[in-house]
Amino acid sequence: MTHEKPQKTDKTKAKGESSAPVAGRLQVIPDTQSRVLIRWLWHDYLQAHLGYVVIALVLMSLEGAMLGALSYLIKPMFDKVLVAGHSDALMWVALAVFGVFSLRAIASFGQRVIMSRVGQKVSAKLQGDLVAHMLTLDGRFFQDNPPGTLIERTRGDSSAAATVWATVLSVAARDMVSLVSLLVVAISVDWRWTLIAVAGAPLLALPIHVLQNIVRRTSRRARAASARVSTRLDEIFHGATTIKLSGTERREADRFEGEINEFVDEQIKSVAGQAGIPALMDLVAGLGFFGVLLYGGQQIIEGTKTVGEFMSFFTAMALVFEPLRRLGNVSGAWQAARASLERLYAIFAERPAITSPAKPAPLPVPAASADIRFENVEFAYADAPVLRGTSFTAEAGKTTALVGASGAGKSTLFHLMTRLADPVKGQITIGGLATTRLALAELRGLYSVVSQDALLFDESLRDNVLMGAEVDEAQLHAALKAAHVEDFISTLDHGLDTPVGPRGSGLSGGQRQRVAIARAVLRNRPILLLDEATSALDAQSEKIVQNALESLSKGRTTLVIAHRLSTIRNADKIVVMDKGRVVDEGTHDELLARGGLYADLYRLQYSDGRTVIDGSLSKSGPHRPQGETGEEAKETGLLAATSRMFGNMLGLFGRTKD
Repeated sequence: MTHEKPQKTDKTKAKGESSAPVAGRLQVIPDTQSRVLIRWLWHDYLQAHLGYVVIALVLMSLEGAMLGALSYLIKPMFDKVLVAGHSDALMWVALAVFGVFSLRAIASFGQRVIMSRVGQKVSAKLQGDLVAHMLTLDGRFFQDNPPGTLIERTRGDSSAAATVWATVLSVAARDMVSLVSLLVVAISVDWRWTLIAVAGAPLLALPIHVLQNIVRRTSRRARAASARVSTRLDEIFHGATTIKLSGTERREADRFEGEINEFVDEQIKSVAGQAGIPALMDLVAGLGFFGVLLYGGQQIIEGTKTVGEFMSFFTAMALVFEPLRRLGNVSGAWQAARASLERLYAIFAERPAITSPAKPAPLPVPAASADIRFENVEFAYADAPVLRGTSFTAEAGKTTALVGASGAGKSTLFHLMTRLADPVKGQITIGGLATTRLALAELRGLYSVVSQDALLFDESLRDNVLMGAEVDEAQLHAALKAAHVEDFISTLDHGLDTPVGPRGSGLSGGQRQRVAIARAVLRNRPILLLDEATSALDAQSEKIVQNALESLSKGRTTLVIAHRLSTIRNADKIVVMDKGRVVDEGTHDELLARGGLYADLYRLQYSDGRTVIDGSLSKSGPHRPQGETGEEAKETGLLAATSRMFGNMLGLFGRTKD
């Protein structure tokens, strides 16, 4: 089956929106025509359930036809049984009425169960496709759209979009059949009465159109407010400890109350607009019955019409307005669901800016033997330059450390290596092949990463280590031993099967890091990236984790970002960065002997093995990199002095580590 892919076109693009459908903030949701949304929903999700939908439509039609049959039976019930007193007609009329209700009950039960089944299947697939698609988008998308907003899109919007079609189909089948059968009965009794009853219907066109627009606008605002509520809840629950320690419980509660009140206000407006449509129909129905009673009542008094005819007509027309009310309701429901569909369609229309090449090339050498070269790499976030002509080589099988003040561009290098972003100029090669020529899956499959913030999931310790990998118990325990995870497993209530809590909150920082290292051991990739893996640990935990990292890095091409220079003293090469440029490189001893930024950073942290607290930076060595003026040396010293004070700078995607 061919699936339609949402595309951004001039017809659906909102004013002022960029024409490039790349991942980013979805502040403006483009208007999308209803027929486009319906075709997308049908082709991609409903068509697979066509057999069940057809059965449900047949049952709906049967259910709707029973209303016409019931109104038709009213005439003989009154004229032959209640008025004329024909007892022989009593049994068949009673059986016919019972049969109508029985068929209606069976048809109603069957179609509701089938529609519920299909609706749940469609909702589940829509949510699964949405999550799978979002995971293909660039990091910028997740920086620009808070988790609460994306959760609301996935759960709230998907559920609303997946269930509205059941309402639409029930109206298309059951209520349309009901409407036609009831009108046939009414017209068969007296076409003039029928005309009088529906004479006011054309007056509804303009008010209903206005109400539909109101419902659509308020529904879009309500969904946006709902997303903000989800975002606020996500931030409150993840920041509960910070909120308590800062004493801002009342402030956060008030902020949440403001968001939820805004959602309630918009939701009430949306519901009021939807309720207005059937209310208008009731007014028109009242006018119609008023006219029929004046006109038809006189005919009954004169004897030209029977009581049975009037009651049959009255029943048919009374039942006609119920399907009409639902028709009006479905118009409002569609406008409300359309807001959700447009939001989903907008996400599906997003395309990643970073993709695999059309014809990926294989690595020309084994990955374990491949040097990693940065060749005059430049990168900028928006208008802020991050890297300025960065060039260096990380030799295969050796450890290369990256040091420099916060904001120097170190973490950005890792983003570029893994193609979470691409350089503006220059290139990165592995084994002489540009990373842009490798398939993304193959490129990212070269790396194991251990970062400062080891992300754990609210699952068991075993699941967090394995991350879906299929290994035997011997391999698993070897990884746990190498990462020193076995040292604390015995202290956990259920050992490896102990839940680690949301984001690993049940473990200490050092334990979380060791779990991340165990993952890397199991992943067993040729290139290891360590991004300040020990910077947040105490001395004891740091020593354990550092030993595990050194064991892990043996035989691998390792790149290390570190602010604690003690952790990279034994690196084969240390690359010193300042303001996006490589200003020096060499071993620890070579860099200290030459003086310069690395020596300044080292003296800032240590003096004869002790942490410096007396400003001894002014006594740094006399040797500077060639070409550095006195003023530049002063600026470099100040930069080094602040490197331990500022932890977070504007990085690749918003406020991240450099």
